[in-house]
Amino acid sequence: MQRTVRPEILDELPPADARAIRSRRDLQRVNHVMGNRVILDRAIRHALPLPAPHARLRILELGAGDGSLALRVATRLAASWPVAELTLLDRQPLISDETGIAFAHLGWSLRALATDALEWARAPTPRPLTDRWDVILANLFLHHFEAAALRELLSAVADRCEAFVACEPRRSLPSLLGSRLLPALAVSRDTLHDAVVSVRAGFCGDELSRIWPARPGRWKMTERPAGLFSHLFVAVHGGAA
Repeated sequence: MQRTVRPEILDELPPADARAIRSRRDLQRVNHVMGNRVILDRAIRHALPLPAPHARLRILELGAGDGSLALRVATRLAASWPVAELTLLDRQPLISDETGIAFAHLGWSLRALATDALEWARAPTPRPLTDRWDVILANLFLHHFEAAALRELLSAVADRCEAFVACEPRRSLPSLLGSRLLPALAVSRDTLHDAVVSVRAGFCGDELSRIWPARPGRWKMTERPAGLFSHLFVAVHGGAA
């Protein structure tokens, strides 16, 4: 199946639109069925070294949406990293007060960054380079980008983190069939449309590894199917992915 990137309805709706609110709720159920929280949690733990006492973890999520998935991941990670700084980047300011309070109860500091991911990528790389994110995450996000923009985004990611973990739709016939069965979860027509579009724009094989930028130093990469319908890509700087 050739990769095809098309607009998704949710991306074009105003944040407060009732259809957008329902689609974001649908996405929470879709993430649960895909098992993306578990996939990300395991990948992050494997990518990171064992934390030193009182170590501060720095995480950035690209395309974070309403932060609900990040909160579920953080709840599991907080036992190992009780002190963390989390930045949630999205074009739209979608983080609710309740989500912010939940992060505060974990002891994690939260920063919402309302900007376009490519604008973030094109900004000057912060200095010093030693002040890098421990982990940059992307969940159901990279598939929105055509090849040239994706290469540009991943180049900026490689400059700014020690580990990158992405969980994306797997482009396959079983995934396409699964996306067409989503009415069983009582999702909206918008979500059903976007799910099919997402699968056709998803990834398979070593497509992300082949466009990950070459950089001085050692990157180790893992790219494979994960769960029922997901595609996992992990890149670790100077370590084992």
